[in-house]
Amino acid sequence: MQTHKAKRVEITIEAIMQSRLTDALTKAGVTGYTILPVFGGSGRSGQWTRSGQVSRASGMVQVVCMIRPERLDGLLDAAFEVVERHIGVVSVVDCEVLRAERF
Repeated sequence: MQTHKAKRVEITIEAIMQSRLTDALTKAGVTGYTILPVFGGSGRSGQWTRSGQVSRASGMVQVVCMIRPERLDGLLDAAFEVVERHIGVVSVVDCEVLRAERF
């Protein structure tokens, strides 16, 4: 089966910033993404958990998208404008997809 090169971008950000991030990605031409809840983790500020939180204010989400490699810079520019002033992590991984026309 033929595969096609793509980039998988994972952006972990405060839940209250989710709509600002996805709006920025849409304006940058990103046509698809998946939003996942983040239940806890550990980082520079130590361990944290979403357990017991009443609102989304202190939670995190992860926005995942796969795009063609030539579109990566536009996506990263849009994401960084949102992430640079807030808690967040952006990672980029090489991947392969089966149906290139969807990306």
